[in-house]
Amino acid sequence: MADSLLREVLELLLSWQFAVAACATVVAGLMRGYSGFGTAILLAPTYSTLWGPRVGVPVVLLMELFVSAQLLPRALSEANKKLILPICAAAVVVMPLGSVVLLYADADLLRKGIGILVLVFGLLMTSGWRYHGTRPLPLNLAVGVVSGLLKGASGMSGPPIILYLLAGQEGARQHRANLILYFGVIGVASIIPPLWGGIIDLRTVLMAAVLLPIMLICVPQGARLFHVIPLRWYSRFALILLLATGAFALLG
Repeated sequence: MADSLLREVLELLLSWQFAVAACATVVAGLMRGYSGFGTAILLAPTYSTLWGPRVGVPVVLLMELFVSAQLLPRALSEANKKLILPICAAAVVVMPLGSVVLLYADADLLRKGIGILVLVFGLLMTSGWRYHGTRPLPLNLAVGVVSGLLKGASGMSGPPIILYLLAGQEGARQHRANLILYFGVIGVASIIPPLWGGIIDLRTVLMAAVLLPIMLICVPQGARLFHVIPLRWYSRFALILLLATGAFALLG
């Protein structure tokens, strides 16, 4: 058992897929630390293309769980909890329905769907479109439902929640705290359906354990960059990455 486990670790570390995954993980960690989001949006399509959605998505979910613990303490005091917690509650309730898609959908079709979702999100961000209406409780719950379904099916709840939250009047610091709190809560809940469905196994845990240190090193560095890099530079770089990642998943 130990020999086969060691052999699997070595095969993973020496593969070209791991080199690509490691580079994507560095970038995603910096983005997550800087902005409060970016992990799943970059890594779900990349990992799904490299290893298939039923491996790639659970690996992302496991890593998100640990990354959130780094950023949550400060976000709890800075976030708008009246806004975020109802969204989280709605997302958690419907997430198992999205997980049914992950368990039973065609893997290639799901991978392409993830790529299309990231591309559309990147194009919307590039266009400058934002929701500018009010944020009543029913709409908050509806956004939570959509985000939860996406999280369960693809590992990504980010696109609708990011577009929705960034439309608010809060400052950059509270925007970031809102996103960190949301992704922290949803990250914990998202592990349960794949565990129940049996798609988080020893191989998945092993892959997450190998990539997680890279992420944990990069997230604090990204948080430091938040105080150094102008937002407009970061935004342009992030949008280019989103479009490239979506195309990689769609065409890979």
